Amino acid sequence: MLGMFGVTMELQEASERSSSPGQPVRTKSVLGGGGGGDCSCDGVQPRARPALSPGHVLYGLHGNSFWLGSSLLDGMTQKTAFHRSQTLDYRNGYAIARRPTVGIGGTRLQVNQLSQADLDELASKAPVITYGPPKPAPPASFIPAHVAFDKKVLKFDAYFQEDVPMSTEEHYRIRQVNIYYYLEDDSMSVIEPIVENSGIPQGKLIKRQRLAKNDQGDHYHWKDLNRGINITIYGKTFRIVECDRFTQVFLESQGIELNPPEKMALDPYTELRKQPLRKYVTPSDFDQLKQFLTFDKQVLRFYAIWDDTDSMFGECRNYIIHYYLMDDTVDIREVHERNDGRDPFPLLMNRQRMPKVLVKNGKNFPRCVLEISDQEVLEWYTAKDFIVGKPLTILGRTFFIYDCDPFTRQYYKEKFGISDLPRIDVSKKEPPPVKQELPPYNGYGLVEDSAQNCFALIPKAPKKDVIKMLMHDKKVLRYLAALESPFPEDKDRRFVFSYFLATDMISIFEPPVRNSGIIGGKYLGRTKVVKPHSSMENPIYYSPSDFFIGAVIEVFGHRFIILDTDDYVLKYMESNASQYSPEALLSIQNRIRKQEAPAAELETKHAEADPAAQELEAVIDTVQGQLKDHPCKGSIREAFQTWHKDASGYVDKETFFKICDSLNVPVDDSLIKELIRMCSHGEDKINYYEFVRAFSD
Repeated sequence: MLGMFGVTMELQEASERSSSPGQPVRTKSVLGGGGGGDCSCDGVQPRARPALSPGHVLYGLHGNSFWLGSSLLDGMTQKTAFHRSQTLDYRNGYAIARRPTVGIGGTRLQVNQLSQADLDELASKAPVITYGPPKPAPPASFIPAHVAFDKKVLKFDAYFQEDVPMSTEEHYRIRQVNIYYYLEDDSMSVIEPIVENSGIPQGKLIKRQRLAKNDQGDHYHWKDLNRGINITIYGKTFRIVECDRFTQVFLESQGIELNPPEKMALDPYTELRKQPLRKYVTPSDFDQLKQFLTFDKQVLRFYAIWDDTDSMFGECRNYIIHYYLMDDTVDIREVHERNDGRDPFPLLMNRQRMPKVLVKNGKNFPRCVLEISDQEVLEWYTAKDFIVGKPLTILGRTFFIYDCDPFTRQYYKEKFGISDLPRIDVSKKEPPPVKQELPPYNGYGLVEDSAQNCFALIPKAPKKDVIKMLMHDKKVLRYLAALESPFPEDKDRRFVFSYFLATDMISIFEPPVRNSGIIGGKYLGRTKVVKPHSSMENPIYYSPSDFFIGAVIEVFGHRFIILDTDDYVLKYMESNASQYSPEALLSIQNRIRKQEAPAAELETKHAEADPAAQELEAVIDTVQGQLKDHPCKGSIREAFQTWHKDASGYVDKETFFKICDSLNVPVDDSLIKELIRMCSHGEDKINYYEFVRAFSD
């Protein structure tokens, strides 16, 4: 298909070239496909085609056929070479390009096919025709203002006038400021340089911001700023007088003509303060300069005391008095001690000349407000007035000088001929401490507890012997006692004393007796009991060594006689025999001998005296035989004593049954119920002493 298209184009080109008569027609190979003459290389001659006579038919590819005219065939038969000329060549071993001189078929090529007129026209035209329009230059890179003008600030020196209506020394005040214009965002700030001790709030007057120029909403621009102009910011008019070098160069580079600089206005009051004070010099015959040069840095030092103990809350305080020989001035310094409770002021009196004798009306002179001059003083204090061992009155206070330093002693020896200036002992002996007397005991509470109200505003509980409390916790000594009384109804009353070893306190319990007419129970709560004939300042309390059989114990006016003790007391006395007297130990020995008497005789007498007791003993014996292997036999007595600490021997029924339940005592047994009934005392009390006998061996 492509071969036929190539043949058709060649034939068309040949027909156009043969439009003029007499010109031969030259054509390429009319056969498509792989044998065309334009596909051959230089140096290889194509194969000659046989001449075609007019009227011959040329058959093509795929059965197509063409009819060729005689003129076309004549032109084709005149060319023998249809290759393309070589355009490459080698010279001296290098490949170079060569312009071809002949075309396809050997036709001579013209060097330039344009006319001279066309060449002249092309030479006069711009290179745009040849190379096309030039490419536009790339635009310059955009730099934003905050980058281009970063850290670039215009500085102007200005001032404004401020009225001072409440002063007699100045009517207005000139305040110098610096106006900063920030080019990056067109903001401005006004800062006043800080002047030390000016008494005026200075610094940043207007913080950085865009400032309004008028009421229309316009803002100040750097084009509006110049030297020698006034600008109004928030009602204050600032006069710009100068700018720095950078600001001047920038404004001139932008085409702004700067006004000439002006002088900065000065504050009249500040300039007045800079002037030296006027001095009034009074002529004198005394050469003060000679005194200054002679006695410069020479100071007399005296040690003195101010005794103010005669006044209320007064005390004796130490001071150091300095006398300066160069100008006859005096200062007084306090001597501070560690933790004296006073503020550390170094000077009691500043350095000044001290008047000794004033004029007649000089006492009324306001010395606290005005300085004293020579007109108000007849005589000043001098060095000869400061003598060790003599009092000295300064500003109403009388100081006693008791010592001085070695330089002062040497000066007095050379100047005044005083060689004996001994140190005087002014130390006072402390009075003996006043013995604190306690008020008489009022009878409420313990003596030690009541005495705490006299030792501190907020009383604290007296200290306890913790070690003793831990060692003797829950250790109680119990004694049976009788009341010594002249009344016959008190002879049969019995009391149980409980002495608590941990706190040395005593409690007294009276077991209730039926039909006695006396209500039993707690007779005395836990408290310490003072021995008779002991003072309340140093009270002596009853101790365990005072309790033995036959001893008389007086408790708040009531006398008791110890009749018997429990077994624990016997063990305690045996282990602590050194605490008890021989009389106490003898009483215990007698008690033990009585216990060793025949028990049978005692039981017989007891049975004959009381049938109910005999019945109780029989029940106890029966219960002992029935519960001889019960696990609570060894702990039931301790359990009752733990719950019932007053050792009266009686507990209420609720506590009794609670203890029995904890020890698994069979209270539902008929025999145990009978024993509980016989040990009951009243409606709600049970004598556990008799009950626990049934569980002992």
